[in-house]
Amino acid sequence: MSSVFHALGDATRRRMLRDLSRGERTVSELAEPFEMSLAAASKHIKVLENAGLIRREVRGRTHLCRLEPGPLASAHEWLSFYERFWTGRLDALEELLRKEKTGVSPNPTKGEKK
Repeated sequence: MSSVFHALGDATRRRMLRDLSRGERTVSELAEPFEMSLAAASKHIKVLENAGLIRREVRGRTHLCRLEPGPLASAHEWLSFYERFWTGRLDALEELLRKEKTGVSPNPTKGEKK
């Protein structure tokens, strides 16, 4: 899982994955939006491959890449737990702020007026 998050930690690689979500791309096509060399693009692609996020296939002299969604689904599942946690915490904060705004003490202590 850490290799997936390492790969996703770079904006260039995230953009490459987004492009691959629309279908196969050559290394040249993946490099084009960044105006980078094919060697630099290949380094990014190798990180994505090592994380299992893409598969590269060689057809003649052309290297075609395609998205492998399995590791992304696993990362999404792992993050979903924390999404529920933070949503609950933010809901509690919102309620606390709403009560503060209306002047209602959310947890009055002994001797404190509402």
